[in-house]
Amino acid sequence: MITHIVCFKLKDGSAESVARTAAVLRDMEGKIEELKYIEVGTDVLHSERSYDIALITKFESMAALEAYQVHPVHKKVIEHMSQVREASVSVDYESPRE
Repeated sequence: MITHIVCFKLKDGSAESVARTAAVLRDMEGKIEELKYIEVGTDVLHSERSYDIALITKFESMAALEAYQVHPVHKKVIEHMSQVREASVSVDYESPRE
């Protein structure tokens, strides 16, 4: 199992903007076969080092993650994120099968 985590800092960190972007990410659920798990969380601490949104996704294999990266639904999300994000960081790791 591959776990893919991305944290996003938005240009506009208002509650409305964060909620709208979190909804765009959540909308991928059920639309990409390779995407086995998705969780979207929004920051509650709002510290100086906080990011606004965390995306946690899981895939059966690296090949499945690669297919997700080029899926048309994900590409539309990338378009949105490229317009609204100020910064992002990510980590991908092998996790035990659940």
